[in-house]
Order: sequence, then C-alpha cells, then structure tokens
Amino acid sequence: MEGKRAIGRSSRACVVLLVALMGVVVMWNAGSVGALTEAQCHEERNILVSACKPVLTRKPPSPFCCERVRVTHVECVCSVITPKLAPLIDVNYAIKVVQGCGRQVPRHYKCGSITTP
Repeated sequence: MEGKRAIGRSSRACVVLLVALMGVVVMWNAGSVGALTEAQCHEERNILVSACKPVLTRKPPSPFCCERVRVTHVECVCSVITPKLAPLIDVNYAIKVVQGCGRQVPRHYKCGSITTP
C-alpha cells in the first residue's frame, strides 16, 4: 500500500512541476497576475492533474493538458513543491513535456524546492 502512495505522490509531483514550469514561462512573458484564493488554486491544481494524467505514464500531453499547463497560475503550484516532494520529481522529463507543449523553460528558475537545470 505504501508503494502505491509513493507512486501517486511522485505522479502528482511530476504534473505539479509540469504546471509550475509552464506557469513560469507564462508569467515571465505576461507579467504578474492577480492573487487567487487557496480554494481557487486547489481547484486549478486538481483540474491540471486530471487533464494531464496520461503524462504520468510517459504518454505525450493532450491538447487539453497543454492548455491547462498554460492557464494554471504558477503561484498555485510552486507553493506545494516542498523539500519532501522535490526528490520525487523527474525535472528533465517535466521540462521535456513542457517543451512538447510548445514552451521553453527558463534555466535556473526556483519553483518551491526545485530549481531547473
């Protein structure tokens, strides 16, 4: 049972990082966005995870997944990348997926406890 929980956490972590990386690109290009409530952020993360589940099995992102990656606010994502969650994330794979959605990822960007290469 613990193994399934760890896989679930790492899968969720990969999607969360994917959003964070995409959100960084969007914010970098569009400037700051208005503050969201914690409930709004929670809902954005849930929609994203649901839209991008196939990515967790290393399938290419769907158009809907890429759309969610582009519209989810980075401030809703980086705050949940904790030191405990960070080791479960394959940063290079997440970057590859983001680039597959047509975006570049800034180098050396700090998002929660992750820094891009």
